[in-house]
Amino acid sequence: MADDTNESSGHKDRDKSPDEVALSARLGSLDQRLSKIRDGRKIGADQPGNGSGDTAARASAMARGLRLSSELIAGVLVGALLGWGFDRLLSTSPFGFIVFFLLGFAAGVLNVVRSAGIAPDRPRQ
Repeated sequence: MADDTNESSGHKDRDKSPDEVALSARLGSLDQRLSKIRDGRKIGADQPGNGSGDTAARASAMARGLRLSSELIAGVLVGALLGWGFDRLLSTSPFGFIVFFLLGFAAGVLNVVRSAGIAPDRPRQ
């Protein structure tokens, strides 16, 4: 009776033990189930509505990152320009630039923190 089982499985299964035959059957079943899952994912990915959420999330994150970085850069540039202007106007060469550059950096960081939602917009009274 064992020979009938091995003959129906094919020639390659004759030399295998019963454990190996059972393992091969389980492996074949797993392969079929994985193929079905992969096919389902390919069909789902081809539909136009499914992939747009991930793309929109990436675009939103990139927009937020650009906005935060531009706020920091703007604060630093405005501070540097004001300091340079005061230095030119009052002839206090590097001191006004340094002070306003640091103030611009602090203002830029504060704007980034507020825009990111880490700190409240106004202090509570």
